[in-house]
Amino acid sequence: MRSAATIWAVIAGMAAANFVVRFAPMALVSRARIPGPIARWLSFVPVTVMASLVATEVLRPGGTWALTLANPYLLAALPTAAVFAKTRSFLGATLAGMASFLVFRALVG
Repeated sequence: MRSAATIWAVIAGMAAANFVVRFAPMALVSRARIPGPIARWLSFVPVTVMASLVATEVLRPGGTWALTLANPYLLAALPTAAVFAKTRSFLGATLAGMASFLVFRALVG
């Protein structure tokens, strides 16, 4: 059994390491002049990261592929995408997705 001081030291150390790893690149890049093509390429990183996170959760809930009509995540993604395509509202799509998921989960389990 580890002492509370050891656990707090590990938490503080991990927080410091996490801060340095995340902050240092942002601090360096924010002061540098980035060529246009690289800046454009970097602008796509958040979108691709979000898409990969959402696709993983929608297509593989619980870590297994579920490309069936019994997958409420997949069914809810369809009206969510439609709402976003129609309104371009992230909040509207989020609310539509939550409502759709609740409905589909109640219907298909």
